[in-house]
Amino acid sequence: MSTCDIKIWRTWALAITHEAGAYTEQKFNAEKTGGEPVIPSPNLDTDLVMACDRLADVLIKAYKNPIKMQIDIARYSKLISPKNTGHNEEKEEKLLERCPPGHEGTKVVDKPATIIDVSGTIIAWYLPDALTETTQKEIRAATDLLGPSLEKSVKADGNWRYNQEWFKQGSENVGSTPGCINLSPAWFQQGHENLSDPEVSASLKGPSSENILKAIARPAAIASAALRVMHPQQYFAGLRALSHLGDKALSKELPQMPETLQYWASVFNSLSIISNQETPNHRDHLSIPECFDILTTVGNYSNARMRRIVRHGVDGGEGDRIAWAWYMRDSVHIYAGVPSCGWAMVEGGILTTV
Repeated sequence: MSTCDIKIWRTWALAITHEAGAYTEQKFNAEKTGGEPVIPSPNLDTDLVMACDRLADVLIKAYKNPIKMQIDIARYSKLISPKNTGHNEEKEEKLLERCPPGHEGTKVVDKPATIIDVSGTIIAWYLPDALTETTQKEIRAATDLLGPSLEKSVKADGNWRYNQEWFKQGSENVGSTPGCINLSPAWFQQGHENLSDPEVSASLKGPSSENILKAIARPAAIASAALRVMHPQQYFAGLRALSHLGDKALSKELPQMPETLQYWASVFNSLSIISNQETPNHRDHLSIPECFDILTTVGNYSNARMRRIVRHGVDGGEGDRIAWAWYMRDSVHIYAGVPSCGWAMVEGGILTTV
């Protein structure tokens, strides 16, 4: 893939993320092939290098532990209507009858693994213990910083994503504030895609915006570095979209967007921060089917389970649980003029894209 049209300003936080991604990819390839040791860029601080080293080790373990299923994920995705929320159990059973997973009952995955379909397409990477303690502390601190916004997000009724019935306070009422908010340098209000210019999300419009963006920078870099290995085409599509978005933000003088992009450290264009919430089985229809979302969870909790792979939900657990979901909204890529991605695959032991 050509990257000559991607411009990243040196002052952007994304420049460091790009170097962290390159180091992680080189480290992964060296460990996979038995190559020479990789020397990190001097621009990467010690904590970030250690985080990339941990990530590369877990990525290798997952790569070497493929779990094959008989489902055809491309065909499965074509059968799903954009309006299919994943809540209708009868419809979901019929969908699985048409695209059976190839095994009966529940299959529990509890170690690093890749989930691969019948054609070699990678459905998911499972990377437990991929975050260093330092990165986990940063996620907790950033979530605490956003406590007021999280508290305001919970409503008495309405959509389950914000309905108070699905939230609970952490252990002994000292855990992270329950709530769900979205952060993005380019956010379209629902129903306004392709009808107007995107805006900086509400949670990043206040006086604390710069502090928030700096607080999420290292976790953003780690998630992006993981994507550089898992789906390089998607990684560069995200990078290209933000580069083009930067040009548009300046030429069209979009409010606060140039300043926000300067500190936005992820190749993903959206982040949902979810604190102490259970979820029903659902499907995230704003994501791109061929692309990976990255879900990171931290906290002092037990007995929580992620259900399903494509349609998913989180059972209630005991303790304090924070989840950060990084994803790419296709509407932003369309606005930025970036082509769609193919599926990430494994062919003859080589990661590729079709």
